[in-house]
Amino acid sequence: MLDPLDTPPSPRLAWRWITIGVTVGLLAAAFAYVAGWLTPRRLTPARIVNALQDNSGLHPGFRRNHAKGVCVSGYFESTGAAAPYSSASVFAPVRTPVVGRFAIPGGNPYAPDGGTPIRSLALRFNLADGQQWRTGMNNSPVFAVATPQAFYEQVLASRPDPATGKPDPAKLAAFFAAHPETAAFRTWAKTAKPSASFGTENYYGLNAFYLIDTASQRHAVRWRVVPEAHDDSPSAHAADDSDYLTRDVQQRLAQGPLRWHLLLTLAAPGDPTNDATQAWPADRTSVDAGTLVIEREQAQDSGDCRDINYDPTVLPHGIAISDDPLLPARSAAYADSYLRRTNEEAGAPGAPHVDAHSAERKP
Repeated sequence: MLDPLDTPPSPRLAWRWITIGVTVGLLAAAFAYVAGWLTPRRLTPARIVNALQDNSGLHPGFRRNHAKGVCVSGYFESTGAAAPYSSASVFAPVRTPVVGRFAIPGGNPYAPDGGTPIRSLALRFNLADGQQWRTGMNNSPVFAVATPQAFYEQVLASRPDPATGKPDPAKLAAFFAAHPETAAFRTWAKTAKPSASFGTENYYGLNAFYLIDTASQRHAVRWRVVPEAHDDSPSAHAADDSDYLTRDVQQRLAQGPLRWHLLLTLAAPGDPTNDATQAWPADRTSVDAGTLVIEREQAQDSGDCRDINYDPTVLPHGIAISDDPLLPARSAAYADSYLRRTNEEAGAPGAPHVDAHSAERKP
């Protein structure tokens, strides 16, 4: 007589265990793939952030890109003109509080303000219904590359040579030769000069999004903010002054708020929504959605913007991401950078440590 424990399982029970095993195996494989274990050279958020960190050095507690900046706050006064295109409450004729941040690119919080012509403005709109709209914008009208892989390669090509402290011209030339889509950005960069003020810059959202109206119709859109102020040098600064931008903001705000108009440009059929290197034609319809008003500034180490991750995929109902591959990549890399700097800032025992040369987090 057979022991009950030795009784062969029924076919139905056997298939059940096989199904469970396959399911668990697939989940494990999927997790390993996302973590980058199965394909070590696959591009991951950690590899992108590590590359940025390697270029600028480790500065604990600071963002891995756009590390040097200043917090600002104010409000957005909607005209209501965008309400036909989007159901988002921020476009109703209301006033919405805003917490923002001016910055320059790079992971060095002590970089000279005049070292780059690029300025950025990040905003978080705090809608009355509890939703948020977050956006990060640059003063360049197009982005240099169209894909996360190309951005990663650009960061590697831009790595400073230890002997000179500057990128290797040959590596940059090879990168640009392999990426002709950078031509529009390079054309802009050739004539762009470091401005003396955050307050006089146009800032472009660069990526395409969709506005969704009350009938669930989608409208492809890009946005930018256009300043009311145009004088670029209200106060003189010495040639060796590396920290004039924040002081300029303080001086301007002492005289009154800074204002920009939020312009929404609507795409025509055929305009690319998945390529931030291509500008849309200038004759596209633009809607003046309202006025961004900046009233106050705060130091970034203690200001309201310090703990904000300006993830551009955090959107309210009525706005949605497009098929631009840079958007999910930005979201993932921002999250990685945010986790690193907040862990470093907390300094809690047992907080994860990130190895700058590894895609893994180590306890």
